[in-house]
Amino acid sequence: MKRIAFYGGSFDPVHNGHIKIAQKLVNLFELDEFVFVPAFHAPHKKDKKPTSAFQRYAMLCLATKDEGKIGVSKVELDLPSKPYTIETLTKLKTALPKQKIFFVMGADSWQEITTWKEWEKVLTVVNIIVVTRPPIGIEFSHVTPEIQERIVDLRGKMNFELSDEDKIYITDAVSLDISSTEIRNKIREQTTGWRDNVPFEVANYIEKYKIY
Repeated sequence: MKRIAFYGGSFDPVHNGHIKIAQKLVNLFELDEFVFVPAFHAPHKKDKKPTSAFQRYAMLCLATKDEGKIGVSKVELDLPSKPYTIETLTKLKTALPKQKIFFVMGADSWQEITTWKEWEKVLTVVNIIVVTRPPIGIEFSHVTPEIQERIVDLRGKMNFELSDEDKIYITDAVSLDISSTEIRNKIREQTTGWRDNVPFEVANYIEKYKIY
């Protein structure tokens, strides 16, 4: 059975931490494919206006152009409406009935998961991979006991067997404290050093088109 992971988010901008996560998870979970899914606009973040979807998609394409198993999907960008994650996952599962699907999220998304539409269904319809990021801690008390029973803590582990059932895997395989918000702020404040946190082609794109 083919294993495919989808990593949803704003990626505003995509940074080295995102790419490292993709590379590590491909190896750790023996994935056949890893797909970034830039959101048109996160429905639960109505007060935050992201950079245009086209520019975020372009930056992801530049960042992954040399990565064999890592790509980018426009599944959320081609729809006329702004889809919720549950709608995207349901669509993917219908389109890929014979594949083992993983949905990747960061620690910050995990902490605010109960604000998502049909969040319990999101955590049960496919496998979930939660990637920890310092200094954000990982808590489990905010989810129901039923959800807690599905959690498999892989922190500190590099060898394990996947369950036949859909689970929620917690991993610390990537420990990079890089934030898209901090990168945007450094660019706007004209602080040096931000280029070190994003792929070379992405840094050039940001400067050429004055994204931030």
